[in-house]
Amino acid sequence: MTKSLAFFALFSCFLVSHAVIAQSDPAAKAILDGVSAKFKTYPAVQSTFTLQVEDAKGKVQGVKKGTVFMKSGKYKVNITGQEIFCDGINVWTYDKAANEVTITKFDGGQGTITPQKLFTNFYDKDFLYKLNGEKKQGAKTIQEIEMTPVDKSKPFHKVYVYVDKATKNINSTKVLEKNGNKYTYTVNTLNGAAKVPDDTFVFDKKKYPGVEEVDLR
Repeated sequence: MTKSLAFFALFSCFLVSHAVIAQSDPAAKAILDGVSAKFKTYPAVQSTFTLQVEDAKGKVQGVKKGTVFMKSGKYKVNITGQEIFCDGINVWTYDKAANEVTITKFDGGQGTITPQKLFTNFYDKDFLYKLNGEKKQGAKTIQEIEMTPVDKSKPFHKVYVYVDKATKNINSTKVLEKNGNKYTYTVNTLNGAAKVPDDTFVFDKKKYPGVEEVDLR
């Protein structure tokens, strides 16, 4: 996995007991449950996002823009220099610079994070969380939820989720790594009624002349 998609891997946590969940803030859980419930009503989603990476000194190391399409258990992610396709069976990771696509079997298990999981209940058994309060961001009221991973071996120590109170959609997420790096994922647009055909989620090699395939299935 490339650094540009490291954000998604940061949420790859294992499940813990329900006894731990009970220690979390009920107000924060209610907000996150609302986000999850709202997202599950969308038949298909098209969302644009920005991923910013900062080092321990606060210097911006890179900013990448992307688009994600989601429908049922399928997704496609377009981000600077890379495309990822998943039809629920296979995953194609295309590297534009190398004109190479790597094909793997899709693993939908607990240790695998998909874009859909980031908008639903990824938090439920992997984090302790609390509501830090609300703040205005233009015309929006944003609710800040602070999340601490239960598994202390993870490379990050805090995750902040910012929720638009009116729409119950995630506005942005900030991940703080133990080495000081910060990953900020901002949702710029989210269309929950997008028309997304099924072939969006399948890599079509005819559209990538000369592409080299690395099949790891």
